[in-house]
Amino acid sequence: MVASERNIKYIIDDGLLIKENEVIAGTSAKKASTKIETVKKALFNNPEEAREIKNAFLKYRPESILILGTSDNMIKKIRENLGLPELTETIYITDVATEEEMTEARRIRQTQGKHVIPVPTFEIKKDFSGFILDPLQIFKSKGKDSSPYISEKSIIRPTFSYLGNFKISDTVFRQIIEYLATRTSSIHRINRVRIDKNETSEGINIYIEVVIVYGYNVVDELRSFKKKCKKEIENQTAMNIETIDIVAKGIYVPEK
Repeated sequence: MVASERNIKYIIDDGLLIKENEVIAGTSAKKASTKIETVKKALFNNPEEAREIKNAFLKYRPESILILGTSDNMIKKIRENLGLPELTETIYITDVATEEEMTEARRIRQTQGKHVIPVPTFEIKKDFSGFILDPLQIFKSKGKDSSPYISEKSIIRPTFSYLGNFKISDTVFRQIIEYLATRTSSIHRINRVRIDKNETSEGINIYIEVVIVYGYNVVDELRSFKKKCKKEIENQTAMNIETIDIVAKGIYVPEK
C-alpha cells in the first residue's frame, strides 16, 4: 500500500528484490534454517547475495526502492551492504497501521509463526517447496472517497519458527498415490513408485508404474491420474513436484 501510494515499483524485503508482483532477485531469508541465518540473509551480509541484488539494480535501474525492515539500524545496514544512497523518506508502521492491526499481526507471528511475503503465492510456490504456504487476500479501505487497496500476498510458516526440522518419507508420497488409485476406476493397481528428491531446486520427481483396466483410453486416463496426483501431493505435503512420469505396465481384464 505504501509503495503503490508513492508509485514505487521495487521493494526489498527479507532478502528479496521484488518488482511489482514478481521476485526478480535474491533468496528469501525465510528459507534459512535458523533465526541467526535469517537475519544475515535479510541484511545481505553475504557479498555474493548482495552482488546478485546489485546486478539487478544495474539491469532494471529502479528510480525508487522501498526497503522493509524492523528498525532504522536494519535499514541502514541493508542500504550500506547494497551500496544504496541516503534515504529520502522514512515511514514507520505506526504511520500506516492501526494499533489493533499491529497487535493482531504480532500475536499471529508469535503464536502461529506466520510471516507475509508481498507477492502472490503462485510467484513463490516453487521457491518455498516444503513450506506451509497460503494465499492472503488484502482489502484495506482508504476512506469514503478513496479507492480501496486490494492485493494478494503470501503467508509462509518457516519451519524453524515453530516446528523445528521435518522430513517427509517417500512412503507418504507412495501411500497418497496408492490411495488415489483406489479412487480411480481406470487404475487396477500401482506396481511401483519411485521418488527422486531434487536438492538443487528443492522439488521432487515421481515415477509411477500402473496396471490399467481394459476398456479405458490409456493416454487420457494416465494424463488425468497424473494431474490428480500432482494436485493432491502438493496440497497434502506442500512439496513442489518437478515431474511426474506414469507408465502403463499392464492391462487388467475384469472377468465379467
